[in-house]
Amino acid sequence: MTGRRTPWPGVPDSDEHAVPEPGPADDAALRGRLAEAVDTSDAPDVVFAVSRRGRRTLHSGGTAPPPDVPREALRYEIGSASKTFTALLLTRLIRRGVLTGGEAAADCLDPGRPAGPHPVTLAHLITHTSGLPALPADFVRRGLPAWRTNPYARYPAERLTDTFLRHPPRHRPGTRWHYSNYGVSVLGHAIAATTGTPWEDLIGGQVLRALGLSGTALRAHGPGTDAVGHRKDGRTPVPAFDAGGFLAAGAVRSTPFDLLTFLEAHLDPARSPAAGALRAVRVPVLRRGRGHRHVHTVGWFRHPTDGGPMYFHSGATLGQQAFLGFRPDTDTALAAVCTRRFRARDPFIATAYALLAEG
Repeated sequence: MTGRRTPWPGVPDSDEHAVPEPGPADDAALRGRLAEAVDTSDAPDVVFAVSRRGRRTLHSGGTAPPPDVPREALRYEIGSASKTFTALLLTRLIRRGVLTGGEAAADCLDPGRPAGPHPVTLAHLITHTSGLPALPADFVRRGLPAWRTNPYARYPAERLTDTFLRHPPRHRPGTRWHYSNYGVSVLGHAIAATTGTPWEDLIGGQVLRALGLSGTALRAHGPGTDAVGHRKDGRTPVPAFDAGGFLAAGAVRSTPFDLLTFLEAHLDPARSPAAGALRAVRVPVLRRGRGHRHVHTVGWFRHPTDGGPMYFHSGATLGQQAFLGFRPDTDTALAAVCTRRFRARDPFIATAYALLAEG
């Protein structure tokens, strides 16, 4: 892998700056920008929610008739943005001394198994440097009968971990960065196995309850609680996403209010029982590409702005999309969700990114 690592977890470089208190004109301008972002997103249901210095502003809308429950009160599938929850969990366990991050995943799943000279570690899995592909080699074949509904549900946990234990990674761990839903899912099962605690209980206790996220879960409860996703046409509904064995990589569903609470904790770690871990997940751990211009923390993509770094992660399921991001320099957090499957040249993620980047 071209690039260099920095110690993880650790103490972030200072990126705090004094931010002027927003006034009425700022609030009105922000509301206008959010309304425009909702319209631009062109999806049945859209919510853009911003927190700036603790002041929350939210706008919802969409091309579909308003649901019986207000859009902002529903839970949305956030897909791969779930990995930020997984990263926070792993970092909490490391800081508490439960794990080190250097454990061989194969040994966690099958204790006593020879690790070999170059084992895939938990740190490799969360940083996408494990050498594993994006998905298991047989994922498409197994998921094809349910490709338009729930292919992930056809790949259970037992098959995922068995595939990992039977087949070595494509590349030597730690030498290349390659985004992998497969790898982060293996991580979740390895953590659950070595701690003797089911994944839902780990996330529930160490992240959701610790941060007060009562509107967040890993499974759908049905109409009135969960938003309904749609295909690319924006009209055809799709079933609620079932992550199968990929819980750690993409199972989180949450309300816009809870997502803001999650992001606000990253902006102000001192107020949280997970303060040390929240600070640590902002530390760059990997730089890659020409000039090391691509920077990653343990759970976030990190891009520069004129005032300081912004941190973000997007996600998508078969019928929904999400974008989470925060900027310490302006004390701003943005959570955006919509109920339309990603399309070519889809405007949603680009709109959310630009809104956060503009400050």
